[in-house]
Amino acid sequence: MIELKSAEEIARMAVTGQFVGELLAELRGVAAVGVNLMDIEHHARRRIKERGAESCYWDYAPSFGRGPFRNVLCLSVNDAVLHGLPHDYVLRDGDLLSIDMAASIDGWAADSALSVIVGSPDPADLKLIEATEVALAAGIAAVQPGGRLGDVSAAIGKVAHSYGYSVNAEFGGHGIGRTMHEAPHVSNDGRPGRGIKLEPGLTIAIEPWLCASTDKIRYDKDGWTIRSADGSRTAHSEHTVAVMADGHQVLTRRPTHSTTSADPNHEARHGE
Repeated sequence: MIELKSAEEIARMAVTGQFVGELLAELRGVAAVGVNLMDIEHHARRRIKERGAESCYWDYAPSFGRGPFRNVLCLSVNDAVLHGLPHDYVLRDGDLLSIDMAASIDGWAADSALSVIVGSPDPADLKLIEATEVALAAGIAAVQPGGRLGDVSAAIGKVAHSYGYSVNAEFGGHGIGRTMHEAPHVSNDGRPGRGIKLEPGLTIAIEPWLCASTDKIRYDKDGWTIRSADGSRTAHSEHTVAVMADGHQVLTRRPTHSTTSADPNHEARHGE
């Protein structure tokens, strides 16, 4: 069942979203050559505790995982794209790191992700990250009252294909609110004009993710980490968004900074 949120409830989600956005921006600065993934994880744990928030990841045990998940971040490096299990790994020059986090404050959740290159960037990696950011911005722009969920999916897929990437439809975005994962599923490809109607009060996490040269995935033995099947680089971008009467609101907006000019922080303004 899809629960539409009131303006007051969306405002409460925005409080969580601000925290998530600010912490992700902070973690992007923490990620550097020579830093251990577990140092990033423990930094996030401290910040979440200091804020009085709760991680939506801790003890999460879906059917596909070898759970429960006992971390507050998903940290995915290079060919890992989703659900990367933080572990003892020291970041190297040129690594592509995706950071995904979801937290809850006073019972309201928000979810967001970004990808960053540590040290010297490879142009192909920059293009891959840019594609996810442009796709995210396009998906957000399609969030308009009276539209259809397929408009969002189609906008994401159109950008991905225009960059020359294929799209995996096994994992995508999702509804969010009182819990991290709610209905509906938000595919990263689709047809405009299809799917549920976008009504004010609907809150969704939009999260395009791409592999450089495949749409197939494989799982690590840890049961969580999802990688490109061919070992190619991957990237992931995500924001939590609310449908408003006059457009949309990005609830996890981060302090302005971007690896590309396509950062949805710039593109996805309220009501656009």
